[in-house]
Amino acid sequence: MFDHLVSPPVLAPLDDAAYAERLRELEAALAARSDSRELLSLLCDWTSGHRDWNVRRIAVETLAARFVKEAEAREAICAATHDDVDWVAFTAIKAAGEHRLPEAVEHMIRISGWPSNFSRPAYTRKPVGCGAAFTKKALWEFFGTRDPGALRALEDKHFAEKHAAVAAARREPDLRDVVTVPAGPFIAGANVQEAGPFQTDDTDNPLRVVDLPAFCVDRTAVTNARYKEFLLEAAPGGEFAHPDEPLDKDHTPAHWRDPRCNAPELPAIGVDWYDAYAFARWAGGRLPSEDEWEKAARGTDARTYPWGNTWDPDKARCVFGAYGREEIRDLEELEELLVRTTRAWPPEPVLPADALPDGASPYGALNMAGNVWEITRTNFFTRANMAPFFKGRKNPEFMNRPEGFHVLRGGTWTSPPVCLTTFYLGKDLLTDRHNEVGFRCAYDAPVQ
Repeated sequence: MFDHLVSPPVLAPLDDAAYAERLRELEAALAARSDSRELLSLLCDWTSGHRDWNVRRIAVETLAARFVKEAEAREAICAATHDDVDWVAFTAIKAAGEHRLPEAVEHMIRISGWPSNFSRPAYTRKPVGCGAAFTKKALWEFFGTRDPGALRALEDKHFAEKHAAVAAARREPDLRDVVTVPAGPFIAGANVQEAGPFQTDDTDNPLRVVDLPAFCVDRTAVTNARYKEFLLEAAPGGEFAHPDEPLDKDHTPAHWRDPRCNAPELPAIGVDWYDAYAFARWAGGRLPSEDEWEKAARGTDARTYPWGNTWDPDKARCVFGAYGREEIRDLEELEELLVRTTRAWPPEPVLPADALPDGASPYGALNMAGNVWEITRTNFFTRANMAPFFKGRKNPEFMNRPEGFHVLRGGTWTSPPVCLTTFYLGKDLLTDRHNEVGFRCAYDAPVQ
């Protein structure tokens, strides 16, 4: 319709004066065109897809002036508040405030924060630029006041329907079999000076004090019986799935048909980070952070193993019990044993999730040393919560990216005791599914 005026190949050769004149021609042509669905659709497409930012800006202005009653136009204006070029975003923000677009409030709060906060006289913040200033003004215009108390009431009213929908969709936490970890500080990490015969490196978990609020954690790793409930109820790619999970994701564990691993009482293994994430949401909880996991495993006295400071082979499933060995002297001997592993041997690698009660942690959590590694929500390299962005990409495209690796804790049935300490860190690619890896969930502690 207007390609002869503003298509990228037409605009690119123009000098500044000719470019400005061409924009004026576009504005005149738009003004002469009568309102229509065709024009509305074109302008909406331009706001998000045109390569020239001034064309996007003019499209936003035109939508606000002529089509603001149309839901499609309001949606395009809201999206434009996040444009990567400042004056497109500013134009959309100003339009949202002047026309008091309710759909834009959530977008603007993401930019500048809650108006009831920044309107308080004593509220401290960094000096703002144009974008934040425009956004603050637009939010004040929408709510019609600058009084922080009145703003808070209006915010609650504006988002009441959304809050109710979120509350209705929220799963009640599955606290059938959990232990409570009380609030307070604990000693995390370790000061390991020697690599030892297994060439371990524990320098990535330095000694420190961490203060955590109270929380609950599953007493055992998630079992096959419990995971089956999830598979029967949660649709693939449904409401519990992480938005980044692979396309056509199937949450069925990889070893679901392995008779050595699929008994109801055994830990669910052969799951990846996305599987564990979805299950935790379905269960009304979350994957534990590495700090939550470590406190649940060791308590507050910095113990080396969940049961104390002395290794005891009868309190944890590790490489000795799984392979029927009494001693493995070094890394070379360990690896010589592991490469003999087959799909049938060892015949009983994993114990039931509630086995070995004498190896419980100070809070009563079982098998936090050995049996299966346990997935956390912590990124191995950044120590922040996992925030993957790999959807639609294959493993080789991100297997060397730090964002793709989460922390594993606790060691597993193929591990020597040095990997079963409360402070040892493993890592895994978030799409890998191993018969050595399971998980348990954490939950907010019930309000007393």
